[in-house]
Amino acid sequence: MRLKDKSAIITGAASGIGKDIALVFAREGAKIAIADLNKEAADATANEIRSGGGNAIGVAMDVTDEKAVNDGVAATAAAFGGVDILVSNAGIQIVHPIEDFPFAEWKKMLAIHLDGAFLTTKACVKHFYPQKSGVLLYMGSVHSHEASPLKAAYVTAKHGLLGLSRVMAKEGAAHNVRANVICPGFVKTPLVEKQIPEQAKALGISEERVVKEIMLAETVDKEFTTVEDVADVALFLASFKTNALTGQSICVSHGWHMS
Repeated sequence: MRLKDKSAIITGAASGIGKDIALVFAREGAKIAIADLNKEAADATANEIRSGGGNAIGVAMDVTDEKAVNDGVAATAAAFGGVDILVSNAGIQIVHPIEDFPFAEWKKMLAIHLDGAFLTTKACVKHFYPQKSGVLLYMGSVHSHEASPLKAAYVTAKHGLLGLSRVMAKEGAAHNVRANVICPGFVKTPLVEKQIPEQAKALGISEERVVKEIMLAETVDKEFTTVEDVADVALFLASFKTNALTGQSICVSHGWHMS
């Protein structure tokens, strides 16, 4: 097993991409903290892992609250004897044209994506550095490299994760800590399914056209990326053995963005 005896905190892991990463990591021997704003859902996912023979706990965590983050990381370290991997995955989507984008929603988006990544990183490296090992994985997006209409806050936040990861690749190197960004294309999760009618309304086109002409237009095969695709890349990066892969962004997008 590629992650045997490692412990991982995965934020936003009660559902969607985060949950699939948790299931794959548990299958590969990792002990998993399902960190989520919804504690009941986090416990349900942890129970699912335990019922399959894995080791997992649910942790209540608002990633924008420093105390909640620190308490969740401390609870994980206490339960598993340490922390080895952070997957900063928690995120939401809000779309508006810039002239109608409420400032409160802009701040909410950046707080969850960027403040959350900063706070969880800050808490986890305090465990990584003394043990001279650790993995930081940030859930970026093709929108870490590309722009789309209506997504000023999301694109800004996902670009910001590239900067944070690259800084952590440099700061963490002395402590054998790697940092990388996973950049999926459109993955058909509830978050993306919610966007389809929203964008259709905002752009005045059909939902079918949103999928065909916006979401999948630049892919090589007109296919959505799957949660399994993303989880497999997360496993590859989490289990990579050296600093040969650090400070990188890996696009998982059916060729939408090639880098």
